[in-house]
Amino acid sequence: MKRVLFLAIILSITVDSWAQFRRNRTERSTTPSENNLSYTNPAEYTIGGIEVTGLSVLDKNAMVSLTGLKVGDKIKIPGDGISNAIRSLWKHGLVGDVTIKVDRIEGQNVFLNITLAERPRLTGFYFNGISNAQETGLKEDLNLIRGKIVTDAMVRNTETGVKKYFIKKGFLNAEVKIVQEKDTLNKDGIRLRINVNPKSKVKINQISFVGNNTISDAKLRKKMKKTHERPRFSIHRAILSEILHLNPKEFIDSSYTVGSNELKEFLNDNVKLNLFSGSKFIKTDYEDDKKKVIEFYNAKGYRDAELVVDTVYANDERTINIDFEVSEGPKYYFRNIIWTGNYIYTDKQLSAVLAINKGDVYNNELLQKKIQFNPKGLDISGLYMDDGYLFFRCVPVEVAVEGDSIDVEMRIFEGEQATINEVTITGNDRTSDHVIRRELSTIPGQKFRRSDIIRTQQRLGQLGHFAPDKINQNLVPNPAKGTVDIEWQVEEQSNDQVELSGGWGGYYGFVGTLGLTFNNFSLRNVPNLKEWNPLPRGDGQRLSLRLQANGRSFQSYSFSFSEPWLGGRKPHSLSISYVHSQSRYAGRGASSYNDLNSKLKADNISVGLGRALEWPDNYFTLTNSLGYAVYTLQNIDYGLGCDNCSSYAVTLNTTLSRNSVDNQMYPSQGSSLSLSVTLTPPYSSFNNIDYTTASAETKNKLQEYHKWMFDVHQYLPLDNKKKLVLEAKAHFGFIGAYNKGKTGIGPFERFVLGGSGLAGGFNSFVLGKEVIGLRGYQDNQITPPSYTVGNSTSQEGGIVYEKLGLELRYPVTTGNAATIYGFIFTEAGNNWGNYEDYNPFKLYKSAGIGARIFMPAFGLIGLNWAYGFDRVPGTSDVSGSQFHFTIGNQLR
Repeated sequence: MKRVLFLAIILSITVDSWAQFRRNRTERSTTPSENNLSYTNPAEYTIGGIEVTGLSVLDKNAMVSLTGLKVGDKIKIPGDGISNAIRSLWKHGLVGDVTIKVDRIEGQNVFLNITLAERPRLTGFYFNGISNAQETGLKEDLNLIRGKIVTDAMVRNTETGVKKYFIKKGFLNAEVKIVQEKDTLNKDGIRLRINVNPKSKVKINQISFVGNNTISDAKLRKKMKKTHERPRFSIHRAILSEILHLNPKEFIDSSYTVGSNELKEFLNDNVKLNLFSGSKFIKTDYEDDKKKVIEFYNAKGYRDAELVVDTVYANDERTINIDFEVSEGPKYYFRNIIWTGNYIYTDKQLSAVLAINKGDVYNNELLQKKIQFNPKGLDISGLYMDDGYLFFRCVPVEVAVEGDSIDVEMRIFEGEQATINEVTITGNDRTSDHVIRRELSTIPGQKFRRSDIIRTQQRLGQLGHFAPDKINQNLVPNPAKGTVDIEWQVEEQSNDQVELSGGWGGYYGFVGTLGLTFNNFSLRNVPNLKEWNPLPRGDGQRLSLRLQANGRSFQSYSFSFSEPWLGGRKPHSLSISYVHSQSRYAGRGASSYNDLNSKLKADNISVGLGRALEWPDNYFTLTNSLGYAVYTLQNIDYGLGCDNCSSYAVTLNTTLSRNSVDNQMYPSQGSSLSLSVTLTPPYSSFNNIDYTTASAETKNKLQEYHKWMFDVHQYLPLDNKKKLVLEAKAHFGFIGAYNKGKTGIGPFERFVLGGSGLAGGFNSFVLGKEVIGLRGYQDNQITPPSYTVGNSTSQEGGIVYEKLGLELRYPVTTGNAATIYGFIFTEAGNNWGNYEDYNPFKLYKSAGIGARIFMPAFGLIGLNWAYGFDRVPGTSDVSGSQFHFTIGNQLR
């Protein structure tokens, strides 16, 4: 017993001695001071100083600040203060290693030393295993900034970002590995080598549905807009069986009707030719497409439809299959629609606008459209909000579901009529406020109307000064006061244009054109040199200067100015224009003249006044203009009966137009139409000239005619995003004489048809004519041949023309920098020299493709290829293939 007790005492002494030895050793290693710290009994000290070592880039004071430690603070050692300081430095990710030591202790003051190891900084990165195009796309997506500290989080995020990029492109199995390399030129720098193995794109092999008893797989697949099967051509076995049971005569005979409806349905649902649609699998698109399938079911009345299970699994290394299990549920129908809370409008009036009847298939999406916003007609919200009821609400509630029938209660809160309080404008850096305010239909003090909001947005877009898709309104209602504040948000776009072009004009040689158009000019700021940038702007006026020349052969100079709001109070416009042109050519009777000695000069000046109309609606405008023109002939037989003489025209033009298009550069909906009448005084009715004996020169000295022009454009969006747009257009022109027996119709203002429609184009310099384009035929090719009018005066050009066309457009981009769109078209037209030959169904037809690009600095430029299907008189074959270059937005 004594021996055991003795051994226990010895063991206890040994353990205590070893613990004391370890404690003393630890204290000596962490505390160089001879004043040993007690870890079992922490002591409180005052921080006497903090020293930071190990930094080359980071600021020492900033690092001390991040620790939370300050000289003069009390701190317990050992204690949580040191641990918290270390965690705080780690949290910011600026350093890779942190050590805090007690440098020395002087009385109650402790001096600390913080040793830090800075993380390396990014000096560059590069990719391995991908193409230049993929590398460019990745650089735009990744947020890698040179000089930024390289952390583990940065490396992980970069790897994730690269993978996401390739997954979006359909490379679901892409592998990414990032290697950090020391920069040999920067000792503290790191370069990232991003190794990528995209592997093969994963395509969707097959999409299958189970449980869809009422809607076919093909119809459901069509609703998945971005999730498609691999392109292939397949025919349902039932179709094949149907076809195989027909003999050839039955199959091609148009009188075959037995089973034809079933065959048509099979073909529509089961024949797939998706040659141009992608089949890559993108998770986000896939999730959106699943919602579209359910929405399609809901629209068909299957209110309870759901995708119970969807399974995505590998078919082989490069393809996957997708299986859906569908629970359709019963098909529901509307039964009773009950209105409550409506006092302004009766149940009958509201039901007429809603246009949903008892027995209609239950469609909640359609119901919401008819309540909130119906793009194809009236809706309940529009009915109330156009009468000022901005605070109106309508909540449809299903109050009964019995069998396959649903009763819906329409709970209406009408509220008070709202009055517009304040209207503010933001974003107009160049355009003056008054230019915008005069276009607003939302005026303080007036009753709020939703139609005024829509109309204002259209009018601001038509100005051309702002990006149409960036024009927004922010409504701030105040139900307590019954008012609403409206903030109009716009984004300026440059719509000034510089036209600089050149080309070969055939007989005339090189032709150059220089044009400047300032669409936001300010005449009142001309004296203020500070507003010149490069010209004064901001008042919405239009100033245009244009020069087109080919040495001595052809010159044309034009100037125009327009003020859309003359006086600034009402939309009364003023326009002034002057054009001087001259063309040197031999004319008829070329053998007797030298080209440089022949000349036709034309001087035109006009002044116009216009105003906006409120009836039939506020899309109409009426413009009246007075014009004066002088045509001077020098050694030219132009059909006037003289070679060296002048002809004068005083004209009054009245134009009634309507324009409701939503965007001038790329219209997607709306229409524009114009009816124009140009009249000269009927000189033959009151002068004393004997037209039976007068010379042609005398008859044509004062031009006498009346001219009628009609143009219409209709734009129809073919998709919900209003990108695919169909334009239908029609143009007609007629010229007549007041007294055909006396004067006939002179040579000026007649129609020439064909080609690009450019007056003074690269192959024709036509003065005194109305130039109409018709793609697929040469410039001015469709022009009636010379014929005799009156005594013996030979005239060229038509007095009746007709042109019809269809154009299907799709945009590449409609951004502020440029608007680019492609199109396919077909058009037809003709030009007649007298009314006896006029046949509206005898037209020269063509079709083709093209593209247009609008850039604010250069205007609208078009390139067209067309094929003319008909033979023009005087030629031996059809017109065939033709290329056309166009400049500007042509009306006809």
